[in-house]
Amino acid sequence: MYTLKNNTGLFLCVFMAVTFMITAPLAAASKFALLEQENAQENETDHEEGINLSAAQMKIAGIKVNPVISKIQYSTIYAPGEVKANGYKSYVVSPRTESVIINRHAILGEHVEVGQKLVTLFSESMAQAQADYLIASTEWHRLQKLDSQTVSESQLVLVETTFNAAYGKLIAFGLTEQTIKDITNIDTRLFGQYSLVAQSAGVVLQDDFYQGQRVAVGDVVMLLADEDDLWVEAKVSPNKKLNVSINSPAVVSLGNQDYTAKVIQEAHTIDPITRTRTIRLSVDNHEDSLHSGMFVKINFQFATTNKVMAVPEEALVRGADGDWIVFVEDHPGEFNAVEVELGRALGDLREIKGLISGTRVVTQGAFFVASEKAKGGFDPHNH
Repeated sequence: MYTLKNNTGLFLCVFMAVTFMITAPLAAASKFALLEQENAQENETDHEEGINLSAAQMKIAGIKVNPVISKIQYSTIYAPGEVKANGYKSYVVSPRTESVIINRHAILGEHVEVGQKLVTLFSESMAQAQADYLIASTEWHRLQKLDSQTVSESQLVLVETTFNAAYGKLIAFGLTEQTIKDITNIDTRLFGQYSLVAQSAGVVLQDDFYQGQRVAVGDVVMLLADEDDLWVEAKVSPNKKLNVSINSPAVVSLGNQDYTAKVIQEAHTIDPITRTRTIRLSVDNHEDSLHSGMFVKINFQFATTNKVMAVPEEALVRGADGDWIVFVEDHPGEFNAVEVELGRALGDLREIKGLISGTRVVTQGAFFVASEKAKGGFDPHNH
């Protein structure tokens, strides 16, 4: 009985030892297979995230890569606007006495210089004023040559006053000093004729008159304006919150051309017709590409308080999980999808968070990179 029990125990020990020898390698093999499967899945995931494109593929797809640097960015607010002549550098050419236009010496669109003759007119009042000046000037110069004992002081004062009055009247009519001095040498048959000259350099923006036309005092004969420095008037809704200040920057756009501008004035009243308020900007126009009356787009710029990173909107793509991603270049032609957090809209750019400043990102053609990621292959020749 004792021997049977001992044999039974020995059998059990041998059975357990054999079972362990058989099952242990199987368990180890199973665990090793599981690890290999996990590694394969990780490698497959890494392969899916990394996209490799050749230089030819990138060129055909129009892919551009640029470093995204943390810096001060600008948010923008849009408003329509109209180009206007600079009222502080414009000059209205008009007669100061009722006259008839005899001849023009400048035409619409012509660039004129200071002192250049613009138009010649005739006026009966001018003829009388010139005659009075000629008489007063002759008498004044005659008395100045006489001895002080010959001419009384009262007479001298009277003649001098008459001369100064005649001279001042011609100045008031718009004649220059040199033109007045030349009156003594002109043919009396030309009395009444006079010319208006440019008081400032600029371009003739208006010349709506005909030769032989009679014009009244103050009628606009010509309008001169300096087009190197123009005004742009923005029409803004009174309800729009737009905290601008003097010299605030803005970008004026006409077609595909942008111009740098700055705020110079802000109206505090509402236009009764358009129900908008006006913000006036100054824009440099040395290239002479802007002209009065043009309608433009205005984007007021507001600087961020801190340095931020921003990318074009087209650089952002939705990932499979719905999060926003950008494609980061690890090596030339090798791109990885990186999730980012979106911030404020900054004009054509969007603030992003989650990248290191200086990271090279696909800023154009991200859609094609995303397509490559989705397809797992990209053939620029479609075959």
